[in-house]
Amino acid sequence: MSGKPKLYYFNGRGRMESIRWLLAAAGVEFEECFLETKDDLIKLQKDGSLLFQQVPMVEIDGMKMVQSRAISNYIAMKYNLYGKDLKERALIDMYVEAVRDLNELLMTHAFQPADKKEQHFANIVDKATNRYFPVADKKEQHFATVLKDHGQEFLVGNQFSRADVQLLETLLMAEECKPDILANFPHLQSFKARISNIPTIKKFLQPGSQRKPPLHEKDVPKLMKIFH
Repeated sequence: MSGKPKLYYFNGRGRMESIRWLLAAAGVEFEECFLETKDDLIKLQKDGSLLFQQVPMVEIDGMKMVQSRAISNYIAMKYNLYGKDLKERALIDMYVEAVRDLNELLMTHAFQPADKKEQHFANIVDKATNRYFPVADKKEQHFATVLKDHGQEFLVGNQFSRADVQLLETLLMAEECKPDILANFPHLQSFKARISNIPTIKKFLQPGSQRKPPLHEKDVPKLMKIFH
């Protein structure tokens, strides 16, 4: 278990996608082992690879890590994406947890029954535009103009962090759901453009990267066969 981190999950976004984003943002190359069948999952469970019998699982630094928050925290700490002190880490955690709440809504949209999809979509738009985006947009508007060598501004402190990475991930997911969802949030539009232009992020956003496409309704039956 040495060399590149190795990610075990299905060939899709889910709870592994934010981990892929963090590794990519840090410029870390990684390998992926995709679960294609229920037997693939059972094999990992039986050989003791999954501490709590579930994925995502990441092999990194001699460990077989499970639980997506623990994995993300470790990667953020290891690659200096977690602020410079305890206070900054607390602020980063607040942003990340809020973003995760919205991310969960976006992720689960494809799994909604047909008669619930419209209501679920309306809930996504309401939470995004009335709860989460106004806070982030206001933060963008008012945080101090601190320029690093690359001339960027960030959500916390004066350095690029996992909060920036995971907010960008969720903004792009929200735009996939509703293309004009950022229309009333000019500072978030500016944020999206700035962070998307960071070289490691720009590379991850290119076609052919390990970034996964949106999950569609047609993909759900295959996932159900693996996990249920």
